[in-house]
Amino acid sequence: MASEHDEGKVPADGAAAPQDASGVPQGASGVPRQDPGTAAAIAAAEAAGPQSGESVRVDSWIWAVRLIKTRSQGAGACKGGHVRVNGDRVKPAHSLRVGDEVRLRHEGRERVVVVKRLIRKRVGAPIAVQCYVDNSPPPPPREAVAPAGVRDRGAGRPTKRDRRDMERLRGLESLARARRDAETRP
Repeated sequence: MASEHDEGKVPADGAAAPQDASGVPQGASGVPRQDPGTAAAIAAAEAAGPQSGESVRVDSWIWAVRLIKTRSQGAGACKGGHVRVNGDRVKPAHSLRVGDEVRLRHEGRERVVVVKRLIRKRVGAPIAVQCYVDNSPPPPPREAVAPAGVRDRGAGRPTKRDRRDMERLRGLESLARARRDAETRP
């Protein structure tokens, strides 16, 4: 049995395992080999998946492939209209099929995935990624998000000047102008 310390060592017979251009070990048929732990986890996920003819609920699937943290959040997202399957808003009990496009708005970001494999039970991240094709737009760069005004702890309430500076920083100058105009009206 090989340990993690045996990686990269030549086997006892002297023949090194064939690798592709990226250095991934290849099996005899040229298909990338998986470590035994990952292969066992994939087999367990497939065994836990639906049998032929059965379906998987959309809230359960988006939780199982780790797009959201809890199944109840998935049900809430469906009820709130944040989950669409093939362009239609769906209820939590909507059944998924392989090839469906799932759009999920969660935490200020839209995820667009195409279902490759149906699973019911939550699996590890490396296996979960193999259950869908991610067509999501890239997240916005961190520099594009305006920094929030940060005050020192214990500095007390902001003064009028501090508040105006924070509003200007957030791009709410028109709101600040309207507020000042309302204060000066009789």
